[in-house]
Amino acid sequence: MAELVFFSGTMDCGKSTLALQLDHNHAARGRRGLIFSRDDRAGTDRLSSRLGLEVVALEVTDATDFWELVSGQPVPVDYLVCDEAQFYSPAQVEQLARLVDETEVDVFAFGITADFRTRLFPGSARLIELADRVEVLQAHALCWCGARATHNARTVDGRMVVAGEQVVVGDIGDGGGEVAYEVLCRRHHMRRMTTAAARALAPADGLSLELPD
Repeated sequence: MAELVFFSGTMDCGKSTLALQLDHNHAARGRRGLIFSRDDRAGTDRLSSRLGLEVVALEVTDATDFWELVSGQPVPVDYLVCDEAQFYSPAQVEQLARLVDETEVDVFAFGITADFRTRLFPGSARLIELADRVEVLQAHALCWCGARATHNARTVDGRMVVAGEQVVVGDIGDGGGEVAYEVLCRRHHMRRMTTAAARALAPADGLSLELPD
């Protein structure tokens, strides 16, 4: 029986790498799949991982109708790999669920659960509500303190912010540049204590933390 599965986690926990591996495993068994992504770090029409792997993908936009696109394929589709699914609309998630239920297409969605404000993305919220299974990735990202990272932080010119547009494309970095992202444990997200902020405080407080370069 086909399933809608949502693989979730913070940034930098290997979601895109797993998406590529899953596609490889199914294709190797003769199954035909389609790969979708949206606002990938490598640009449009791409699905890329931080390990350097990259494949061509179908770019999801606000106008994408998964039901029409997949049901209109000249050759039957067995599965869909949907990366950056947090950016999909609730209606698009419902289209994916309909494909699972009515056409027996497996849908494997990968995405971040919550934004930099610790609020659920609409697409992720709908996936949690509709998915047959929600899988939290076990390759845990780590906060600068060494604890498991559970929250995504956005920095603007190196300073953590908790207000602004929900979707601003950037990348994980050390806080430099105009817009960047960092993963933190809950404690340090609540304190707005990014790597850069911890480094700035360490000499004054006499901390002996070994922070990443």
